Amino acid sequence: MKEGDTSSFPDSFLWACATASYQVEGAAAEDGRGPSVWDTFAHTEGRVRNNDHGDVACDQYHRYAEDVQLMKWLGVKAYRFSVSWSRVFPEGDGETNEAGIAYYERLVDELVANGIQPWLTFFHWDLPQALEDRFGGWRSRETSTRFADYVAFVTRRLSDRVAHYFTINELVCFTDLEYRASFTREDYERAVDTIKEYI
Repeated sequence: MKEGDTSSFPDSFLWACATASYQVEGAAAEDGRGPSVWDTFAHTEGRVRNNDHGDVACDQYHRYAEDVQLMKWLGVKAYRFSVSWSRVFPEGDGETNEAGIAYYERLVDELVANGIQPWLTFFHWDLPQALEDRFGGWRSRETSTRFADYVAFVTRRLSDRVAHYFTINELVCFTDLEYRASFTREDYERAVDTIKEYI
């Protein structure tokens, strides 16, 4: 296949790109967003090379319209993105953050207006820190219950424009990286417990 020649792909082939909220949004402390476990991890000295973090990232929170135009220019027909749970529910549950869900409404509207299908991921590893602190994160059924409430809220707000959803990005990879990095028996058991509670 020659560079730029896509004629060998069927017409039904969907050219797409994908991101995760923590990797691209930035605006970590803006408009009421609560901290996620990734914020805590990245801001812990020595955890990340050069002490890098996602506070600004690619600044998609402010530059989403430019990003959508770049996708359109590339010929992308679908965009898989994740919603930052702690942007919508800063404490993981309870009071919703209207500014947070409004951002995703603007993003989805921009995608649709430019002929790009939104594909939404509900969880791409950025659990609200408040749920980790209160319940131990996914090791508790309490977190699963709050996840169901969060998913229901987001779908009520976006389902008129979003037809495709992913529940979680790479469940096994997520649990393995989070709990088995030190390869202890306790970490392995926590990973198994997390998968059970999530399911």
